[in-house]
Amino acid sequence: MLMSSGVDPTALRAARERLGLTQHQLARLVGVAGGERISRWELGLDEPRPDSLARLAGVLKTAVVELLDVDPERRDLRALRYCAGLSAAEVARATHISTRSYARWESGCWARPPSADNLRAIARTLNVSMGDVREALDLAQRAERSRQSRPEA
Repeated sequence: MLMSSGVDPTALRAARERLGLTQHQLARLVGVAGGERISRWELGLDEPRPDSLARLAGVLKTAVVELLDVDPERRDLRALRYCAGLSAAEVARATHISTRSYARWESGCWARPPSADNLRAIARTLNVSMGDVREALDLAQRAERSRQSRPEA
């Protein structure tokens, strides 16, 4: 099933429990306000920002991709960005691409794909290959097409 990547609440909770940490202890180690924030992340009610996710992975002694609801071998553009610990605005700024264009590519909603120069800049910023970026874009576009073709309930 194709879906946009996001934090896997179950994986986050399991990683915390594996180290025997309470939500409050983890919050303190990551530098976020209180265990309530961790609780919201573990319940899937909210998601950490990419920089917080990177700190979580470090504290939990795991890779960012292990905390995402995504196949580690087939990461969409959002997952690649999360693994790099960057926000969409940071990627756009670093690559000299408008945030709106980058967000469209990440969501799979675009009329024109990125140019080779843009692909190269995104790959460099995310510290992955151009092939990884191309595959991520393809996954995002297929997921979007799948969402559009589903009948509304």
